[in-house]
Amino acid sequence: MSLEAVLAEVKKYKVKHVLMTGGEPLLQRNTLAMIDFLASEGYLVSVETHGEVSIEDASARARIIMDIKTPGSKMSRGGYRNNFKFLKPSDEVKFVITSLEDYAWAKELVLSGEIPTEEILFSPAMKAENAPGVYEGIEPRVLADLVVQDQLPVRFQWQLHKLLWGADTKGV
Repeated sequence: MSLEAVLAEVKKYKVKHVLMTGGEPLLQRNTLAMIDFLASEGYLVSVETHGEVSIEDASARARIIMDIKTPGSKMSRGGYRNNFKFLKPSDEVKFVITSLEDYAWAKELVLSGEIPTEEILFSPAMKAENAPGVYEGIEPRVLADLVVQDQLPVRFQWQLHKLLWGADTKGV
């Protein structure tokens, strides 16, 4: 789609904030141009990224939501650390927690002080093939209780889109 076609689609929803997500937006050729275009039209733009590719150019243009992959995701490669220097205090970092081991790993990283954002989120992982409400490895209540018990400076987050529309819903 052209930039103008995307804008026409966004306008239909009468929103002020656009979130670029799905796959890895920063691997797409026109992401930076799209951020600039939407911002020039008055939209707030956020980019959700796994942080394994550089966020340097996008960080200056948009709010970054870095989804740091935990070891339990089997997608954790550590490249996110190279991007910490580009994060702004207003950006977000989130962890999707699959197990008690993931919790301990994420807790250690949070308490290390390496993450420069003010907003850090912990979310229980849902199984990809499930019906809403079925969690992988750690129940939401257990995760919430651990966060409170350890007094972590994080916010508990549900994967609300999966609860509302199912884990495999595309294009919502």
